[in-house]
Amino acid sequence: MATRFSSISDPKVLTQIGAIAPAFPLLAREALSFAYTRTSAAFAGAVRLDVQGNGRPVIVIPGFMASDQTTSRLRRSLQYAGFEAHGWGLGRNKGIKIDIFERLHDRIETLDVNQPITLVGWSLGGLIAREYAKVAQQRVAKVVTLGSPFSGDPRANNAWRLYELVAGHKVDAPPIEVTLSEKPPVPTCAFWSNNDGVVAPRSARGRRHESDHRIELDCTHMAFVARPDAIRAIAKAIVD
Repeated sequence: MATRFSSISDPKVLTQIGAIAPAFPLLAREALSFAYTRTSAAFAGAVRLDVQGNGRPVIVIPGFMASDQTTSRLRRSLQYAGFEAHGWGLGRNKGIKIDIFERLHDRIETLDVNQPITLVGWSLGGLIAREYAKVAQQRVAKVVTLGSPFSGDPRANNAWRLYELVAGHKVDAPPIEVTLSEKPPVPTCAFWSNNDGVVAPRSARGRRHESDHRIELDCTHMAFVARPDAIRAIAKAIVD
């Protein structure tokens, strides 16, 4: 299928919409904290939340080259607060594949939930969540993205070169038809951070018409799924 991407090449336009990858000091900060943050995201104890899940079903989709292990603390915290929280169950996220929506749909079907599900997507996982909601609106209650580059130039991040190497396609030419900046037909909330060393803040925040709510956090890209304050904010966004 044809891919619908906006082509943006004017440097002035790129600067205006923030389509510039985060500076090296921020990226270096991510690298230095990588081991600690990944370990915390996977193995740290559940965070006490201020909201009740009341059985609300949630699937958390990991970021690029991450697996469900990386979202364990977030899911564990949601589970202890009464959410029905699940991983995406599709292994390591190695990029957009032509059958990604079918596989995610099958995963949701196996959960046998009787109500629309909330999708929480970290980084690339958020892009998958937004696009899936466009093709399966009846199955999705809400989409929450965590540092996901859905707005502006798809190269406004420090991961696109590695992504192309692993995924086997250009970052602006995935094997499925997408319009990343187009808001899904369900409620959406976009978390972003000025301290993100991987994704440009404006790419993760988006323009006003590209998401329903935009919430700033003070954390690194890796810490969206690890820091207690981030996890509390995500839980609140799910129920609001």
